[in-house]
Amino acid sequence: MSRIGKELIVMPLGVTAKFENGVLTINGPKGTLTQTVEDVIKVNIDGQNLSFEIAKETPTSNAKHGLYRALAHNMVVGVSEGFKKALQISGVGYKASTNGNKLVMNLGFSHPVEMIIPSDIQVTCPSATDIIVSGIDRQKVGQFASNIKDVRPVEPYHGYGVRYADQVVIRKVGKTAGKGKK
Repeated sequence: MSRIGKELIVMPLGVTAKFENGVLTINGPKGTLTQTVEDVIKVNIDGQNLSFEIAKETPTSNAKHGLYRALAHNMVVGVSEGFKKALQISGVGYKASTNGNKLVMNLGFSHPVEMIIPSDIQVTCPSATDIIVSGIDRQKVGQFASNIKDVRPVEPYHGYGVRYADQVVIRKVGKTAGKGKK
């Protein structure tokens, strides 16, 4: 059995779960999320407790046991608290702002970069160099934050670019050979 799959998920107040026809639905104060569950995994809902068991032994049943438990836990956290990724922009003249359903970023290119914000994700810019991506679906929040970061990855010499707020960038030393002496 999977160690992660054996753990019990305790749902906070206001969060309900329903499992019908192979689809797990989690409702909460922030919204609703659904996930299909293969028939090799059995879902048990007991009041505010959610657990998973292996229904059929297959070569991948242990992995799926832990996978569906982790996905369900992320759904419960998402509909109760939500997920958030913070990004920072550094560079001369680099800035970001939101304009309706678009994120507009000036990142040293000859043109501003515009990204359409998905309908189930919120993007805010508390300052010109900070971007906060939030939503209830962990995968979508992380993917959109990664797409923003990929527009201008951090370069190691000056540190210019877009990074996660908690990301550590290892800086490189520039050229020093040939300076001063001939």
